[in-house]
Amino acid sequence: MKIYYTKEISSAHRLSLPYESKCQRLHGHNYKVELFIEGEKNNQGMVVDFTHLKEVVMGYDHIFLNDLIEQPTVENIVSHMMDKLKQLPNSKNLISVVVRIWEDSESYAEDYWRI
Repeated sequence: MKIYYTKEISSAHRLSLPYESKCQRLHGHNYKVELFIEGEKNNQGMVVDFTHLKEVVMGYDHIFLNDLIEQPTVENIVSHMMDKLKQLPNSKNLISVVVRIWEDSESYAEDYWRI
């Protein structure tokens, strides 16, 4: 069975880069987070409780991402979120997880975990 969850979040960050970039200044994004999860249903009839997915995603909403992730590129945010999803209850029933985070309407990063 496959489930899908999406949510928009807003966060601020700044990047430490060895070259001149506007990303070195404090700024924010309205990220679109998409989770694609495949797995076996548990005894409650769920692959993963959507409430648990929302809790993970909302942990990145309205925060200064540098307080959570040393270099909060969208790639590192995706990896960080994937690590959180691997710790969810029922994760042993999962077959695959895809985390896709859109930084804007033109660009995203994605990570894939297959058990």
